Amino acid sequence: MTFLWYLPNQVEPGHRGDDTVQGHNGIDRLTELARLAEDHGWAGALIGTGWGRPDTFTVATALAARTTTFQPLAAIRPGYWHPAHFASAASTLDQLTGGRLLINIVSGQDNLAAYGDSEGDQPQRYARTKEFLQLVRRLWTEEDVTYAGEYFAVTGSTVATRPVVRPGRPHPKLYFGGASDAAQRVAATDADVQLFWGEPLDGIATRIARLRELENELGREHPPLEFGLRITTLVRDTSEQAWADAEAKVAKMAEAQGKRDGLWFRAEGQQRLLALAERSEVLDDNLYTAPGKYGGGGAGTTWLVGSPDEVAKSLRKYRELGVTHFILSDTPYREETVRIGDQLLPLLR
Repeated sequence: MTFLWYLPNQVEPGHRGDDTVQGHNGIDRLTELARLAEDHGWAGALIGTGWGRPDTFTVATALAARTTTFQPLAAIRPGYWHPAHFASAASTLDQLTGGRLLINIVSGQDNLAAYGDSEGDQPQRYARTKEFLQLVRRLWTEEDVTYAGEYFAVTGSTVATRPVVRPGRPHPKLYFGGASDAAQRVAATDADVQLFWGEPLDGIATRIARLRELENELGREHPPLEFGLRITTLVRDTSEQAWADAEAKVAKMAEAQGKRDGLWFRAEGQQRLLALAERSEVLDDNLYTAPGKYGGGGAGTTWLVGSPDEVAKSLRKYRELGVTHFILSDTPYREETVRIGDQLLPLLR
């Protein structure tokens, strides 16, 4: 199993209730968080992307230079990057770090016009992502690549700096998210790891079964697709303390509830999470759905709540379904990097 943390990459302080304000997005603070992750059992951390955030790849590069084993999972968007430019930049960083780079491909809607991009409907967006993935893989593993797709093309292209190759690792692992049918079809053929938000076990089991069907139906040329879970984990010494703190956090969210981001909450995966609260505020043993009612988004929509033993038990159930990559987080980031790393991860290993 791979355990990754999350580093906030935001212009404004206070991400999901984080308490750091001064220098919250400076190199010293982000380096501190990366080194804490390194020292407390985490393989690395996801660094998110979106127009209006500090550039993710630049942040990942800076943190990789200041750490030793930390693996940045850098989120990037087709359209913001041309595939040949990205393949060159990524393989250079991978080579410089001794093979520590991980990539998360994001195809959800964004402020495309702000960075000079445009695209059509959802099927076209994922068709473009599919070409991006196919071309980047070829540029990482072949020389003199010629490719003519609907969205991207190169002629006689060779990336000068190659990614680090190890057994089972021909290039940086490609994580991917998306719950729509178009997204799942791309994942089944062209991603390395499909990331899920914090759905209950029955929902994850259904999605894994569907992706396995698509692998067979569409014909997959790569090793079998792997699966990952991106979720908030609120861990305290006792179950009673965890639930008291979780309910207090949600009450504070309810007081400060603002307007939801229209683009974000139209995403199919996000809609699936928001609908869970209609079933119950607590699903399975300890999957808390109430945060989604008060502005929680993405990994903050549902939380696993409990003692270290209880949360570990829940994560092991996802492992039994086939999930082997876990991206966890909670705030305040500094304290929870240590707490969850020290109290939860040893139980899972």
